[in-house]
Amino acid sequence: MQKIEVKIKKNQKIREFLLNYGFSKPETNKILKNKDVKVDGKRLGEDDYLLSGQIATIFALEKPQPKFKILFEDENVVVIDKGQGIESQGEDSVEQLLNGARAVHRLDRNTSGVMIFAKNETAEEELKVAFKEKNVQKEYVCEVFGQTNFKGEIKEAFLVKDRVRSEVKIYDNFVQGAVKISAGFTTVKNSGVTSIVKVDLFTGRTHQIRAHLAYMGYPIIGDGKYGKNEINRKFKEKYQKLHCFCLKIKKIGENLKYLENKAFISKPEWAEKYI
Repeated sequence: MQKIEVKIKKNQKIREFLLNYGFSKPETNKILKNKDVKVDGKRLGEDDYLLSGQIATIFALEKPQPKFKILFEDENVVVIDKGQGIESQGEDSVEQLLNGARAVHRLDRNTSGVMIFAKNETAEEELKVAFKEKNVQKEYVCEVFGQTNFKGEIKEAFLVKDRVRSEVKIYDNFVQGAVKISAGFTTVKNSGVTSIVKVDLFTGRTHQIRAHLAYMGYPIIGDGKYGKNEINRKFKEKYQKLHCFCLKIKKIGENLKYLENKAFISKPEWAEKYI
């Protein structure tokens, strides 16, 4: 059990605070049920308020991952470094926490990294066009199980989405319902047991990187859907080690022209020295 002390920045209900701090709904419910939040030595219940300036002490199994960090913001866009364990869109998502900013692309719930959101309709339209016309370059880094020797080669395959099971399958050749996928792979570190791989994504399909690497025999460490549970347990990782570390807009409309060729970078600690 960890003891987490937090200075409260605004008046808010205790549930709102816990969710915004990064605890999941089940974790929040457990903390509230056990009254595991104290202020001035007093245990608080769900109906209590936290006041600006107070120091709250939380007792929890572990400190939650940060939901996101803002890398850049102006009147048109906000660029963030998304943490793991939060959706890009929908209920309790980054989009909601950004108070009206609109997601124009997405990262999987447990994939971290750089995302850009539009703050008005004009910016949203120009960003959507840039993504559609493949004028946005995205680079990822991941840690996989196995010894890879990628040297920047482009790998292509075909992906079929199973909406019922919420997963995808990869094929070497075209099958009914498949879409073509493409990405470049470069090994930047090989430890003999795991490898750190840089991925240049050319087609942004659902679960593309995770499923494609697993299909090639190199599951991402921590991936509960396409990886292997015994490997994830061995490395004590519950989220996939996959991070979008660079987003660069190569061409965009006149209103966001100032963003052209600007790269937004976020390097995870476990790969910082290799990318």
